[in-house]
Amino acid sequence: MSRNKEIRKVAVAMSGGVDSSVAAAMMVEKGYEVIGLTMQLYDNGKVTASGSKTCCAGQDIYDAKRVSDKLGIKHYTLDYEKRFLDNVIKDFADSYASGFTPIPCIRCNQKMKFRDLLDTSLDLGADFLVTGHYASIKGSNDDIALYRAKDISRDQSYFLFATPKEILQKISFPLGEISKQETRNYAKKMNLSVSDKPESQDICFVQSTAKKGYREIVQKLRPDVKKSGHIIHVDGTVMGKHEGIDGFTVGQRRGLGVISNDGTPLYVTKIDPKENNIYVGTEADMEIKTFNISEITWFNKSKKLSFLKDIDVQLSSEHITQKADVNLIDAEEATISLKEPNYRVAPGQACVAYDNNKVLGGGWISGNLS
Repeated sequence: MSRNKEIRKVAVAMSGGVDSSVAAAMMVEKGYEVIGLTMQLYDNGKVTASGSKTCCAGQDIYDAKRVSDKLGIKHYTLDYEKRFLDNVIKDFADSYASGFTPIPCIRCNQKMKFRDLLDTSLDLGADFLVTGHYASIKGSNDDIALYRAKDISRDQSYFLFATPKEILQKISFPLGEISKQETRNYAKKMNLSVSDKPESQDICFVQSTAKKGYREIVQKLRPDVKKSGHIIHVDGTVMGKHEGIDGFTVGQRRGLGVISNDGTPLYVTKIDPKENNIYVGTEADMEIKTFNISEITWFNKSKKLSFLKDIDVQLSSEHITQKADVNLIDAEEATISLKEPNYRVAPGQACVAYDNNKVLGGGWISGNLS
């Protein structure tokens, strides 16, 4: 784990799940002085969808404390509720109001775990912040880089692309070299109470069991999204009306409220927040080969590097890549040119570039789709 000096004290971000619990146990077993830190991120009744059963609140905080007691380490619960609201949940709602499809997990990593939580860890005297992410950090100093996890099916490097080099120097992902099954086996070996705990399949503050799901949150924070508008075919035909653009995402097929005359499946091809219209078309109408990304994080900051040819890009949380060329316009923006068309390119999602499982960088899909 040590990259530049001998590490003695570490803080572990503990969400109450098996992954972060095993990360803490590994650090204890290796002889480090360990502090467990759990972020309390929200009050279920204030902003989150009603009926939510979520992480970083309630039972999960209790589970993190119980694991810490079992491991004999200090545990602190940190009230980050306002920070999470300001930096993640509001961004989530604003994205839907802008016609984008957000990924709040990336924003949480970028603006909470590897900023606020890292700062708290260092203030407590820790040399590193450890998390239960499935990814790997290799190298040191200027050569440090983020890589995919050994178990590609569990890899979370896509959600970590916005972590700059200077932050990689201060964090560690001990699960990057093991599989999920090995994680659970380790938890059982250590008699951790969360060894068989299921993992959430939803956004942490939105659960599928909630009556209205994510729309309840969006409408609380951005009531303007409830304004009705038109559903328009790409050929210009007005096909119907909708009750708010927050009910749609690019690529959506089900629940559109309209059908084609010949039964051909329709998809959302574009969301126009200014005119408050939803555009639909066939799958062929969704074909995209070029688009721009913004807010880019690029690990090679050489001024000579402006164009990359035939690299792998991942455009969603699914572990699927395709070949593309990348033209770096400036420090904040790049154009992606896909070798083969993609039919699920959604503004607001991330585009992450790889070279032999090494993360080169990435950014947010922002516009100029064609």
